[in-house]
Parts: sequence; structure tokens; C-alpha cells
Amino acid sequence: MAKQTALVTGASRGIGRATALRLSAAYDIIAVARSASELASLKSEIEIGGGVCSTIELDIADEKAVRAALSGLEVDVLINNAGVATMKPFLELTSEEWHRMVDVNFNSLYYVTHALIRGMVERKRGFVVTIGSLAGRNSFVGGSCYAATKHAVNGFTESLMLEVRDANVRVAVVMPGSVSTDLTPSSGDPSWKLTSNQIADAVWYLVSQPDSVLVSRLEIRPAKAKASPR
Repeated sequence: MAKQTALVTGASRGIGRATALRLSAAYDIIAVARSASELASLKSEIEIGGGVCSTIELDIADEKAVRAALSGLEVDVLINNAGVATMKPFLELTSEEWHRMVDVNFNSLYYVTHALIRGMVERKRGFVVTIGSLAGRNSFVGGSCYAATKHAVNGFTESLMLEVRDANVRVAVVMPGSVSTDLTPSSGDPSWKLTSNQIADAVWYLVSQPDSVLVSRLEIRPAKAKASPR
């Protein structure tokens, strides 16, 4: 039997890259990101491992470009992973920073998911997984926009889940806590944080459940909190 296809956004690095690699043993991968060189590196790594990977260089915040690139693709699993984060007090946040986070973290969910989910509903199969954040249920200083976009992610995914479940299309959100990636670089020892591979394993857990099972929300965090400096 031919493999099913999984499309991963933000696939060039971090959680997206780890997820594409984790899924590549069971799925043909369509890797989407803005960096052609990093996509080429991922494609090479997947193919060395015996998998199949095609790439699409794309800014998912560009609605017209997304529609042109993705409409009509037959995708079985969609991983909405791409995201950006600028953590700073609201009074210091620029309009450009605000709109970029809203566009990438939230508006792109409409662009990408809308381009692909109609085909899932028509075929009566499919799975949409969005990488959210525990910031989607917490608030913190410097997170006025980032946390707001992640709260929006939760509302979007849960509503969509209820809309399409009877068409045998499953929708879920993964909500990681602190992950060691370059999304939010920090100084100090990152060893207490989760890794991208651990989040990829969580995604695999969701999509590998039997068709009759839907884990619609998965929270994952480091087992221990960051140690206080001495």
C-alpha cells in the first residue's frame, strides 16, 4: 500500500523539522518553510533514511501564495507548526511585530487549513494537528500578543474539531511548555527544557491512535521547573 502524505509547516527547523523526520517512516512528507536551503537539508536527511520528501518554499502568512501552492493537494495529515514569538512589554511591541505574530501564528491557520481540509472532508479521512502552547491557557508579562495568538489557536482547533469530526476528520492541538528551540532563545542551561524530538513524539502519539480514538488536546511540559539561580 502507498504511504499516506503528511504536510508540515515550519518544517525547516525546530519542532517542525523533528516532526517531519519522525513522521517520515510512516508518511510521505511535504515540507513547507521559507528557507530553501534548510528545506533541501531536511529532504536529503529524510531520503537518506529511506523516506520520501517534497518541499515547498512558502511564506504561510501570504494568503494568495498559500492558495496557489496548496489548493488541490491531497494531504492525509496536516501539521500546523510554523510560529514566531516576540516577547516584550506591550508598550515596546511594534505594529510590525504584532501583525507578524498574528499573521503567522493565527491567520495562517485559516490559509493553510482552509486550503487542505475540504479535501479531507470529501475523502472522509484526515487529521489536522496544530502546535499550540501552554501560553494558550496562561498569561505572562511580555506575552500580550503571543499568548493571545495561542489562546486563539485553542478556540480555533476545538471549534474545528467539533465541526468536522462526523466527516471522520480529526483535529487536535499539542500544547508544549518550554522547549529548547530558537523560537525563544534564552541564556543559561537549557537542559531542563523539552526537546523538539519529544514534541515530535507527542505528535506521533496523536496521529498513530486508532481511527476510533481522538486525543483532541495534549499538554506537555518539562517534568521539573527551571531551577532558580543560586
